[in-house]
Amino acid sequence: MAMNRRDAIKSFALMMGGAMVGANVIFTGCTPEDQIVGLDFSPEQIAFLDEIGEAIIPTTDTPGAKAVGIGEFMVMMVKDTYNGDEQYAFISGLNALKKDFKAANSKDFMDATLEERTAFLNEMNKKASTSEDKEPKVIGMLKDLTILGYFTSEIGATQQLRFVEVPGRFDACIDYKKGDKVFAI
Repeated sequence: MAMNRRDAIKSFALMMGGAMVGANVIFTGCTPEDQIVGLDFSPEQIAFLDEIGEAIIPTTDTPGAKAVGIGEFMVMMVKDTYNGDEQYAFISGLNALKKDFKAANSKDFMDATLEERTAFLNEMNKKASTSEDKEPKVIGMLKDLTILGYFTSEIGATQQLRFVEVPGRFDACIDYKKGDKVFAI
């Protein structure tokens, strides 16, 4: 018996304390009424989100966020679960990210190396965590969506985490060896 994606997302959001943007939809099952009408993302914007996700969870000995189609996942979550203010903050934050990256690096985000992208996002994350501004930060949204999408995907749950299909045998004591993967929910 496999867990469906909605149940996995609910479990993950509960585990994270329900702190992610759009969590109200996951818990209630209702779409926000004040969403932006006709919100759509181009293939270029989805590819941009894929590259941001890959900078957050890069490919190593396991596939990265891009391999799970993280851009499509982010679009689905923003369109289906974010309210109008959150959607506006996300879109304007992405536009600011593109503009700021180009100003700081004299090239587009899509033309940069993974190291340049990661360094920029890390700096952005540092600034967001020290800012007094109470508005949702796009970097937090991007990290939340990347982590949620990746670890609830088949690749994330089976190749990055140790997946044990439930119901299974109960083992009260399992030896931990340094470097073991965390169990998937």
